Amino acid sequence: MQQMGEMECAQMNISLAQVCQVSDPQQFKMHLACWNGYNQPLDVFVRDRKEWDGWNSWRGKRNDFSRDYIFSLIDFYPQKDTWLFGGVYRVIERKPVDNSHSYTIEAVPDYESLTGRLKITLKRPGRAKAVNFDKHYGALVVAEILPEPYSGEAFCGYDRIDIGFSMLENLISRQRTDWKTALANAKGVYLITDTENGKRYVGSAYGNSGIWSRWECYAGTGHGYNDELTKLIKQNGLEYARQNFRFAVLEYCGMKTDDQAVIAREQYWKQVLLSRGQYGYNKN
Repeated sequence: MQQMGEMECAQMNISLAQVCQVSDPQQFKMHLACWNGYNQPLDVFVRDRKEWDGWNSWRGKRNDFSRDYIFSLIDFYPQKDTWLFGGVYRVIERKPVDNSHSYTIEAVPDYESLTGRLKITLKRPGRAKAVNFDKHYGALVVAEILPEPYSGEAFCGYDRIDIGFSMLENLISRQRTDWKTALANAKGVYLITDTENGKRYVGSAYGNSGIWSRWECYAGTGHGYNDELTKLIKQNGLEYARQNFRFAVLEYCGMKTDDQAVIAREQYWKQVLLSRGQYGYNKN
C-alpha cells in the first residue's frame, strides 16, 4: 500500500473506503472511544493493547455493540476532530448484563496492518459512544497513514513540553528514543501541575542522569519520593496521578551547567510560582 503524509492526504481528499474497504457496513457498529473521566483511550492504546481490547469488550446497561462487528476509532486528542483507527472486532458472544459486563470479542486480522496507523478526520456526531457505521462510512476521510502504529507524540522541544502523566508513563515504558535522548541529555527545572486543585510542584534535575531519569522515577511511583506528593499518592493511589498530573519543563539547562546554578533557578521558580505553602506541594 502506498503511504502518504497528512498534507498529501488532505489535498487528495482520500476517503476511508479507498484504503480500507468494508464489504457490508451494515454489519458494523462504530465505536467512538473518548475520555471516560479517568483515561484517554489513546493513552490506553499506547500503554497496553490488552487494556484497549477491554474498552471494546465492555458492556454497560445498553447493548451498544448490537451488530456483528465493531469498527473502533480512538479520539486522537492532540489534534481536533481526528481519530486513530483502533481495529475491527467480531462480537462472538453478548453476555447478559446482569451476569457479566462484557462482550466476548476477537480482533479481525484483516485490519491489523492499519490498526494504530490510520488517522481519520471526523467531527464527533453527538455524545453516543456507538453509532451505526453505515451512516458515516462514506463520509470518513483519511488524514494520515503513519509508517508504524502510533506510540506517542514525537519530542516537541523543551519549551513545548506539556504532557499528562499517562503519556509520560507511555514514553518511559516504551523508552521512546527521541524523548529519552533529549531529556537524558538535559538538566533543568520542571513543573508538575495538579489539575484537580491547581497546586504546583517545582523540581529540578541535575547531576549526570538528566531530566529523563528524574521523570522515570515519577512514572514508576507517581510521586518521585517528594514528601507532599508521596502523601497525596499514598492516600489516593497512582490513578490520581494519571488523572491529574501534568509535566512541563520550565527551564532547560545543558549538561555542562553547574548543579548549583540549576538549584538556584529551581528556587527562583518556586518563588515566582508560589509553589510553597497553600498554592503548591514544595516544602522548602
